Amino acid sequence: MTREQAKTAIENLVERFAEHRDEYHLPDYNEAKTRQDFINPFFKTLGWDINNENNASENYREVIYEDRVVVRGKAKAPDYGFRLAGSGKKRLFYVEAKKPSVALKANKDAAYQLRRYGSSAQAYVSVLTNFEEFIVYDCSKVPNLNDSATVARLKHIGFEDYIKEFDFIYDTFSHEAVTRGRFDKFIQASAKKKGTDTLDKRFVESLDHWRKYLATSIAVNNKKIDDEELNYAVQLLIDRVIFLRFCEDRGVEPYAQLQKAVSKGDSYKHLLDLFNEADAKYNSGLFDFDKDKITPSLKLDNKVLKTVIDELYYPKCNYEFSVMPVEILGNAYEQFLGKVIRITPGRGVKIEEKPEVRKAGGVYYTPQYIVEYIVKNTVGKLTEGKTPKEVEALKIVDPACGSGSFLLGAFEFLLNYHTDWYHNNLSEKEKKKGNIVTHEGKLTTHEKKRILLNNIYGVDLDANAVEVSKLSLLLKCMEGETEASIQQQKSMFHERVLPSLEDNIKDGNSLIDTDFYDSEFDLGYERKIKPFSWKKGFPSVFKQGGFDSVIGNPPYVRMQTIDKIQTDYFKEKYKSATYGNYDLYVLFIESCLNILSNNGMTGLILPHKFFQAEYGESVRNLLAKNKNVYQINDFTTNQIFDNATTYTCLLFLNKKVNTTFNYSKVVLGASITETLKVPNFLNIPNEKLLGKWIFNNNEKNDLLIKISNKVEPLKHFAKKIFKGSSTGNDNIYLVKLISSKKTISKIYSQSLNSEIEIETELLMPFIYGSDVRKHYIEKNNTYLIFPYRNGKLLSFEDLERKYPLTKAYFDKNKKDLLKRKLPLSNFDFYKYSAARSIGEYNQMKILIPDMLVSSRFALDKEGIYYHGPAIHSIILDTKTANFKIEYLLGIISSKLFWFFVSNTSTALRGNAYRLTPEYINTFGIKNIQNNKNEKFKYDEIIKHVDLLLKLNEELKLKFEIEQITHRIDHSEGKINKFVYELYELTPEEIAIVEGGDNA
Repeated sequence: MTREQAKTAIENLVERFAEHRDEYHLPDYNEAKTRQDFINPFFKTLGWDINNENNASENYREVIYEDRVVVRGKAKAPDYGFRLAGSGKKRLFYVEAKKPSVALKANKDAAYQLRRYGSSAQAYVSVLTNFEEFIVYDCSKVPNLNDSATVARLKHIGFEDYIKEFDFIYDTFSHEAVTRGRFDKFIQASAKKKGTDTLDKRFVESLDHWRKYLATSIAVNNKKIDDEELNYAVQLLIDRVIFLRFCEDRGVEPYAQLQKAVSKGDSYKHLLDLFNEADAKYNSGLFDFDKDKITPSLKLDNKVLKTVIDELYYPKCNYEFSVMPVEILGNAYEQFLGKVIRITPGRGVKIEEKPEVRKAGGVYYTPQYIVEYIVKNTVGKLTEGKTPKEVEALKIVDPACGSGSFLLGAFEFLLNYHTDWYHNNLSEKEKKKGNIVTHEGKLTTHEKKRILLNNIYGVDLDANAVEVSKLSLLLKCMEGETEASIQQQKSMFHERVLPSLEDNIKDGNSLIDTDFYDSEFDLGYERKIKPFSWKKGFPSVFKQGGFDSVIGNPPYVRMQTIDKIQTDYFKEKYKSATYGNYDLYVLFIESCLNILSNNGMTGLILPHKFFQAEYGESVRNLLAKNKNVYQINDFTTNQIFDNATTYTCLLFLNKKVNTTFNYSKVVLGASITETLKVPNFLNIPNEKLLGKWIFNNNEKNDLLIKISNKVEPLKHFAKKIFKGSSTGNDNIYLVKLISSKKTISKIYSQSLNSEIEIETELLMPFIYGSDVRKHYIEKNNTYLIFPYRNGKLLSFEDLERKYPLTKAYFDKNKKDLLKRKLPLSNFDFYKYSAARSIGEYNQMKILIPDMLVSSRFALDKEGIYYHGPAIHSIILDTKTANFKIEYLLGIISSKLFWFFVSNTSTALRGNAYRLTPEYINTFGIKNIQNNKNEKFKYDEIIKHVDLLLKLNEELKLKFEIEQITHRIDHSEGKINKFVYELYELTPEEIAIVEGGDNA
């Protein structure tokens, strides 16, 4: 049906409804008739196979009439779930139907019902309709029971306006609109806004609340329990309850059995009885009391248990577990696992972030589309053209599995693969047997168990994370099941429903093998480290050569946070552990290759900093030498993780020799599938570039090599490149100058919020990165109180004797200074680390902000400016340099230098680049030889730099701005010309330098 035909068909429906409207409001015209007469034809007109006329199997039905769901003790269901054929269980949007006599515009119960389904299933936009009204709701946020019908309403259309609003309806909800991406664009524009009430955030809050409530009760009633046992018990209780609650809402367990169990008598005893019944039924390991010796003997308050359980049911519960994706549970648990319970001396409890999470700035959950992309480009490639029998041999692992998001993604992919394969290849006779697929075309639980046990493996250092991974996978196994299907398969296969995952998902340290025991440590430390042998842990996997797919998001942890015992071990064990300042993820790169089979594939999401950073040199060399890389997706300016500063890449490796590989740069706002893939050689073969991974075309790479060869690197001519220092208490040490005399100055102190007098001698002009302009310094009237002389911290006595006003000022701020907990006796609470480099600050120096969008450097000719860590200073080494510092400023202010930076440094959001020493040190500086030709160019560069310094000072006077600007442009052009000539660039190479926005 064409667009115009669809419009005509809807117009006919509207006319028929208008003609008999009064009849449709009579009591006997019910919802079923409304669906049959109007709603079904309406969506069929929009191109949906509403009646499954294509006779598609379960996995290929476009419109799902949802399974039985229980809400408030009654059977309910979202009436329609719309999806693309073959897309698995993910619903694009729900449609909730009512009869015409139900007025929807002010019906808050109907709106709540729809939004509860939509938010729980992450169907971010859904529709409420009785045909007379068509109401679109934003379901991206969890609803509240008392919300009015107008809350989160995006659009209300009466049937009389369907033709007027046809373009909106068709371009948003038609089959064509979905396949062409217009539905997704509508969601991005109208819904799914970031907010505090998104499902995962709200569910984390619930988990936190239940944890604290249960932990408090257990700690008070069980005096001998320690921190580790308490965390274990609380986690296991929550996991068991969540599992059974999911099963209830999905019709596998009797609805409200948990509520009934805790409603009277000894609540915990009745709950344990349920858990034992679940063990007999499921055999999942989750209810294994042979392993769990802690929870059976616990004492808990009845009131606490009843409160927690009640909050899992309507009306207190905002979630609909029947449609909630298991992935959401993993997302919430990932945040949940970032905290730990501590028992206080008074047997209270405290919930706090784990130290490693606090240092990392929080927990960052990998977005689902990234998981799916990595799985598709590893597991997907390995299954291409294979039969289920061949796929059975594939072994997939996440070595830092956390809550199991990557394992879930791989399992989901394999379930869809098998469903599709059986649909296309099994004979009708085989299908009817029901041992592989059910009559509806779904995989049997027996088949899902087989796939899970054969293919999915994981390891994590956090024992609780391991249990959550198991829980998530088991719930995924239960998706689509009913009580009837479970009973049927139990009778058919004579086995309990779920597998034990003890041999598949293990608790241990993926980076530390059992050879760690060769050195003797106390048992407490060894239990903390948890050495893990891959070959002993998964002997059958390594018997066939290792894992076929290694996927995941390894932890990003700087080595400064790891103790010396482990770092010494890593140094002996890993080739990539040669730099003391490396990040733990580089070891995971090497480890993943170690456990990979010869024909296997690895896909990881990692910070891309190791491409150019010095600490990544060893792992770059390792991968380059063996040519392991076959694909990189570089999110160079595209932030993947919310509220994080880490910029990432997807790194795909194998053990084959890849002379080239596919590289794609994913820019901000672009889809990962929309990027241009360009074959590249892995490394620039140039030692002076430290083997950096620089992904350019061959012409650019050749030019980068040219400007690095036959010259010495910048660091050769720098006596020192030093980073500015932090006071540690800027609101005290940094002040605004109001007036100044020779000995006494008046300042404004932010810490005291007042004006005071202080000795002028201890005030030093201070600048920020933003004050460094192109060829000049913007004075900001900020000064640093610097209590040092001759590189030494002044004593109490010296301050009292020579600088009493400064001493009095510090005394007024003593309370805040002492918060740093440094010894007062030697005045160390004034510690300012620049003291060791006071002589450096007082020299002529080039100032370089450490992050820039465009070239912006200045010269501190008098050596008077102090600065913070956002600026690096270069001091020229006159022993190695046959040139003045003005010449160096001219070279690094040229387009050639910025071309180098923008093609070799780490890119940040907003097209900014890092200019820290490791990124600028390798730029080659042309030393001036004693020949007439070079001397002329050298003199001309210095002449124009001097002129630029003078012109920019004049420009600040706002006098003859246009004329001065033209003169500045002329001098900058001259400098670029002479720099090109010094580096012997051809016209073609100059065109490459100036071809982009490089200056």
